[in-house]
Amino acid sequence: MKRLNEVSHKSIICNILKAVIVSVVLTSFTITGKEYLEPGHKLSTVSIDSGNMPYKGAPDSIRIALAQMRRCVYISEGVRKIDSILSVCKHLAVDIVCFPETYIPGLRGGGEDSLLPPPDQPAMEKALKEIQISCNKFRVAAIIGLEWVSNSGLENRAYVITEEGKILGYQTKNQITPGGEEKYYVPETTRRLFTVRGVPFGIVICHEGWRYPETVRWAAVRGAKIVFQPQVTGSNDTGTFKPRPWGQSYYEMAMIMRSKENSIYFVSVNECMNKQNSATSLIDPEGNLVDHLPCGIEALMIKDLDLTKATGFYASRYHPERYNEEK
Repeated sequence: MKRLNEVSHKSIICNILKAVIVSVVLTSFTITGKEYLEPGHKLSTVSIDSGNMPYKGAPDSIRIALAQMRRCVYISEGVRKIDSILSVCKHLAVDIVCFPETYIPGLRGGGEDSLLPPPDQPAMEKALKEIQISCNKFRVAAIIGLEWVSNSGLENRAYVITEEGKILGYQTKNQITPGGEEKYYVPETTRRLFTVRGVPFGIVICHEGWRYPETVRWAAVRGAKIVFQPQVTGSNDTGTFKPRPWGQSYYEMAMIMRSKENSIYFVSVNECMNKQNSATSLIDPEGNLVDHLPCGIEALMIKDLDLTKATGFYASRYHPERYNEEK
């Protein structure tokens, strides 16, 4: 066994995360190191089984991170937290990290509106520019949830920023959750495909992936190997809460179906909350759970994906021309 005795920027990890989970699954062997951290403690060693470890950036692979983080009270605080997570990702050789839905400033219409500042477009533009600088500084791509004032109104967006700090584009939440969210957000009419390090992927935002499987298929039929789902599902209500075993909630069952019915990876990233209705989870193209993060704990999951498994087989068999209405 070889041992890694230190991980750079341990102090940042300890100050930012209450828990860090690092579990990298490769095609031929496993790297695992799971340590729940409290402030002031250090990340313990990560053991690596001997074997032919694929070199970083190997063809047909990508290293992703899932950041299950609590929302911040202030926009500037959220930006600093993202910067610190990107720093951690750099030292763990991550290609792209996904944050929860509208991580800045937080999701409206979910019962905590009184804690959120009014929409502030200049603040959003400033935050986005600062995150671009961080992505470039740490050479890590990111999917960042922001709200954005457009000509149509307030939009719930997920921006894709490259490791050079360039904006590839954004995906808007176009199927808006009925009830509270409809009071605040407006939909757009476009879906987009993105490519980072040669890997095509799509984005569905929360409710879209739960109730509208066609949003996932849209990307899959266009060659996406992965669909990321930034989400906010749950609440910060106080009181006793015991999460059900993984896979028993509707949301986690839906994750399985979105991956299996398209033969792609499905990556769902929830906000850290007191009462999460779904776990931050990674599902493989066969619909199997690769790993999930414990609910209610700020944590970072890091995985290497074997993209040869993401064949898109079932998505490729979709024939929309066979769905014509009889005249």
